Amino acid sequence: MHNIFDKRKKINNQSQVPVWFMRQAGRYHDHYQNLKKTHSFMELCKTPELACETTMGPIREFDFDAAILFSDLLFPLEQLGMDLVYNPGPKLGFKLETTDDLKRLNKNADPSFFKFQADACKLLRKTLDPNITLLGFVGAPFTLYAYAVEGSHAGSLVSSKTGLYDGRYESFCELLIPNVIEEMKLQAENGADAVCIFDTAVGELTLSDFKRFAVPKIKLMTSEFKKSYPNTPIIYYSRNTHINHLQLLEDDHIDVLGVDWRHNLSEALQTFSKDYYIQGNFDPCWLHLSWEDCEQKLKEFHRDLVTADIDMSRWICGLGHGVLQHTPQDNVRKTVEYIHQHFRY
Repeated sequence: MHNIFDKRKKINNQSQVPVWFMRQAGRYHDHYQNLKKTHSFMELCKTPELACETTMGPIREFDFDAAILFSDLLFPLEQLGMDLVYNPGPKLGFKLETTDDLKRLNKNADPSFFKFQADACKLLRKTLDPNITLLGFVGAPFTLYAYAVEGSHAGSLVSSKTGLYDGRYESFCELLIPNVIEEMKLQAENGADAVCIFDTAVGELTLSDFKRFAVPKIKLMTSEFKKSYPNTPIIYYSRNTHINHLQLLEDDHIDVLGVDWRHNLSEALQTFSKDYYIQGNFDPCWLHLSWEDCEQKLKEFHRDLVTADIDMSRWICGLGHGVLQHTPQDNVRKTVEYIHQHFRY
């Protein structure tokens, strides 16, 4: 399975550790900013040719090992009739503040809604070098639910957490999850080599609520998807979760487990690499340092893994939860070059 993420040839009998960054096509990059001068965010996502071009920008310039379909997590909320717009950030026409608001959701959502993602995946698979992995992605149930309730992923999520107990969460997931599974299938059917499930908000949950509410919905998604696409890897990437959260997943259908810089990478690899490949976890803030300081951080990052005698064949190098706005582009380029040159197994 790992060759999906590391298709490069061996160099001196050693393989390069593959690397890709969440949000690698985004606001920090001139290529993206130039496209935004004449196109809205929605146009970039929903016009397959533009989504392909946006995705390809960082591949051409920075030599990442994976391309990430340029889209957004929140489109299932639009599919459910929540009037999603971007102005410039995402805004919903209404939120699930009470159980009565569930009645406003579209109960007969059209599965062809995600055709724009399917068409973009087709174009990307034709455009990409065969050695570059194409990653699709969707939002995890709790994260999409939290946005539907709160209108954002920020804050304490008080209403979202109380909604776990008043029926909003269960009723919302009954409508949402079949649609997101179809979204995953469309991406895989049309060229995605793997599909990521991003869970931005779930780290706000206690261990007991994570186990009771989040894990069963994740497992429902992964098991149903794998019935149709048993050989397409699934990456699960959460934010602000701890090792104790991730140990509760116990999901045989997840192939790659993402961790961020809050985890000790050596510990994560030792804990999970028998069951999953690990994606993570360089701190994205380090790319805002001078290159000399950033390079030193990379050396220390690599040295810690070597000192701990970690098997890096089950590791994909990442950048926490993504490239931050205003990140120096030259540091992104040099970081990818450094990883390719020095991180080997």
